[in-house]
Amino acid sequence: MAARYTATVEVWGEGRNGGVARAMDGMLEHRVAVPKELGGTGGATNPEQLFAAAWGACFLGALRTAAARRHIRPAGAEITVEVTLSVTGDEFALSAILTPRFAGVDQQTAEELAAEAHRICPYSKATSGNISVVVNPGTM
Repeated sequence: MAARYTATVEVWGEGRNGGVARAMDGMLEHRVAVPKELGGTGGATNPEQLFAAAWGACFLGALRTAAARRHIRPAGAEITVEVTLSVTGDEFALSAILTPRFAGVDQQTAEELAAEAHRICPYSKATSGNISVVVNPGTM
């Protein structure tokens, strides 16, 4: 497979505890902080939010591809991505719930499109077998 694009992001400072993440092209720059829910100061984004945003954007693209392959034109599509960080002792793990919603298709078609998108989305492929992922498609 030929490489088509490489994103380069630098992170410095204290990483997830007060660091800064910046894309080399200048299109992204965010302070990063531990969420208050994990005992941090909050007030900035965190890696789980960034991962959820990236996966959601990619998954929507995959949904559009899956629909186009089947010659289906949903009236709209959106997704909610929940990424959970769990801790057991000193071990950390992620899990995710993806909730894509479609307008203008029935529930069965929504389920089929979501399953196909999950098979073709690079983020879904990268996490397959590595973290618990639940996909809950629906209609709007």
